[in-house]
Amino acid sequence: MILTDTEILKEIDLGSILIEPYDPKCLGTNSYDVHLGKHLATYEDEVLDAKKHNKIKHFEIPEEGFVLEPGTLYLGVTKEYTETHNHVPFLEGKSSTGRLGIDIHATAGKGDVGFCNTWTLEISVTHPVRVYVGMPIGQLIYFKVEGDVENLYHSKDNAKYTNRTIKPVESMMWKNKW
Repeated sequence: MILTDTEILKEIDLGSILIEPYDPKCLGTNSYDVHLGKHLATYEDEVLDAKKHNKIKHFEIPEEGFVLEPGTLYLGVTKEYTETHNHVPFLEGKSSTGRLGIDIHATAGKGDVGFCNTWTLEISVTHPVRVYVGMPIGQLIYFKVEGDVENLYHSKDNAKYTNRTIKPVESMMWKNKW
């Protein structure tokens, strides 16, 4: 079951959902709009290796915006820091960004109960498109959970994305044991 606007507000009041900064104008019927933060990153190597730490270079989006090019994976970040303690958050693109040919995630749209951080975006585009700091980039949707949660994300020993950041974070696949 997806939370409605009134349920999202109730959960914010209870402290089980935190959104910083919070703007009531961003609350939709059953979602909350999030915005592009000022940091982007690209991988340094042309060929990425799932078993090694692939380094990224960070840069800031200038005031006049930045043109994203097809064929490049950009890591972006939401302006909003979120905490979700009792629900499963999903980050989806907005139809307006999709209609510009912007995809905001390759596969990682679902967060875990207990995820507390900004959201790293896996941005790709079909056409060159200029993006700006603070533009609406996605929407968070919250799902109710059935049953008790034993392993909240931020408490798991093997959680790789728990350090609070305002910058996008590269893949930590290399930390997995396989």
